[in-house]
Amino acid sequence: MSKPIKISLILIAVFLFGTFVGFLLSDTSISDLNYNTNGTGQSTQNLNSININEYVKFSNIEDIHKKRLELINFIWKSNSLPSQQPVVDTNFNDDRFSDLTNLQKIEKITLEMDHGFISQSYLFLPDNANGKLIIYHQGHSGGFINGKQTIQDFLNAGFSVAAFSMPLHGLNNQPTENIPNIGSVKFFKHNQFVLLESENFSSLELFFSPINSTLNYLENHHSFEEFFMVGISGGGWTSTVYPALDTRISKSFSVAGSLPLSLRNVIDDVGDYEQFHPELYSIANYFELYVLNSTGEEREFYQIFNKNDPCCFAGDAYKIYHEPLKKFVSQFDSGNFDIMIDDSHKEHKISKNTTEFIIQHLLNS
Repeated sequence: MSKPIKISLILIAVFLFGTFVGFLLSDTSISDLNYNTNGTGQSTQNLNSININEYVKFSNIEDIHKKRLELINFIWKSNSLPSQQPVVDTNFNDDRFSDLTNLQKIEKITLEMDHGFISQSYLFLPDNANGKLIIYHQGHSGGFINGKQTIQDFLNAGFSVAAFSMPLHGLNNQPTENIPNIGSVKFFKHNQFVLLESENFSSLELFFSPINSTLNYLENHHSFEEFFMVGISGGGWTSTVYPALDTRISKSFSVAGSLPLSLRNVIDDVGDYEQFHPELYSIANYFELYVLNSTGEEREFYQIFNKNDPCCFAGDAYKIYHEPLKKFVSQFDSGNFDIMIDDSHKEHKISKNTTEFIIQHLLNS
């Protein structure tokens, strides 16, 4: 074969390969995009808005109500939220919080659950109160002691605070359970909860029952005008899902809490078992949970992302669904969904800027 012919064949091969690659890139789906969420990935490619109607099938409030009941039935095997009451020590001391200001007292709230799990949370009641309560939920980094400054900021603004840790963290226990055909298993990681799943029990109870029972207690023994919810990381996930189930919470704020599963394209965004629980998200995907959280009388849901978060859910992936989902929620008579980006720091936390935003929004709404 002559040299000119060889060169021509090589050029044709290069052209065909380039055409093939171009075809693949032009057909890239949402889940195929690479997002720069931690400074090490590729730059975000075309962030074209998605068609929310492909993922959310709600036509009216009745559809939303039915979906909420379906979720409640799956989690609690019941057609309504549980009426369970916790055990409460109405005057409890914890030296770790003795230096908090505008604090009248602490109530310790304990809930015993199936499989030996025990939840312990605190109710912080201020001296000068505004009549409203914030549920504060810590993430996987430890107990709600790690949110002490945030709790103080809320107290300073007159809010009562019910503070929670995730199962197995903080003051919550790490029980040992005998699993049939496996033996005794000590639980210290959420991924182990898959071992507890059955027709009669969902491990999601362990995340949500403590909040539900606390709200039951608060309704019966206190006179709060409104309930709000704020969470960071895993607590941000809880602040996404629980208000979708319980409309007693009117406004919720999830900080670094979740992305739709199709937008999680780096390892750090995958999360623990609860973040990708197959049965839960087959009932309601994240887009639908965001709508459930946002719609209803005086209800609002804010996702807050740390722009340069070294842990998870950083970057620009949210742009794909922010405006379409906000527009979708606006078609209902009441409710609001929105996203706020915090670029004031490079940490995985609730920053001072975010705390001030939440407080001012709640005081002015």
